[in-house]
Amino acid sequence: MNDFFVDIADDVGVSFEFFPPKTEKMEHGLWETVQALAPLGPRFVSVTYGADGSTRDRTHATVARIARETAIPAAAHLTCVGADKDEICDIARGYWAAGVRHIVALRGDPPAGAGRFTPHPGGFENAAALVRGLKGVAPFEISVAAYPECHPESVSPVADLDNLKAKIDAGADRAISQFFFEPETFLRFRDRAAAAGIGVEIVPGILPVSNVAQVKKFAAMCGAEIPPWMDRVTEGLDDNPETRQLVAATMAAGLCRKLHGDGVRNFHFYTLNRAALSAAICHMLGKRPVALRGA
Repeated sequence: MNDFFVDIADDVGVSFEFFPPKTEKMEHGLWETVQALAPLGPRFVSVTYGADGSTRDRTHATVARIARETAIPAAAHLTCVGADKDEICDIARGYWAAGVRHIVALRGDPPAGAGRFTPHPGGFENAAALVRGLKGVAPFEISVAAYPECHPESVSPVADLDNLKAKIDAGADRAISQFFFEPETFLRFRDRAAAAGIGVEIVPGILPVSNVAQVKKFAAMCGAEIPPWMDRVTEGLDDNPETRQLVAATMAAGLCRKLHGDGVRNFHFYTLNRAALSAAICHMLGKRPVALRGA
């Protein structure tokens, strides 16, 4: 049998990221996505946070609903932007009271047009400080961000790794990587992190490429490189969404399998609030709804 189709489901864990809905229709769509992916037994799902804190209430409502109405561990993104320390700690206490035990702690991006990040007066100066503050509120499980191709504001890859280590030393339990498209990009980063004394799990973030123009925009913002072969593979599919989806699922599943072959066992999918593509990739990895396992 071709190795691509060897069942690795029992050896793979998945998690999913959503963004908070802006309208009632989007909320309905998100909830359909959550319910569609829940049977795959994710380790957790996370809900993002607007760059300037503008989605704070929607993020809280979405995470609280997941925690309240499903058995999926829900994680809330929380940033240093747009609030002082007391306000952020109050938000964290609200999450704890709502049954949320996992926070994705991020420095956060400045609002559009604001240039480089500037700490809020009286706020946390960076993600490491935020992690320490959150650990002082409650014994949260905390994930932080990692950048296989270096954060665009870092002065060097070494400085970027130093920043990641500072977040881990502050109490973070794992790191979730920014997306990338070549397995070697992540594997080299994982090795550099280990050499720098970073011993926690680093989970690769997987972004399926169903819309190349959109992905290029995302990549430009976070410093991820688009490999030349991706343009060739997706060429001519602008007006063929069904084929784009098939190609995207195949590319992402292939990436996951290559990483699995080098010891990676957990994957975090950036879903863009669409279930079908992430579900297809998980299916290709051998994941099945929990109720069907062993049936």
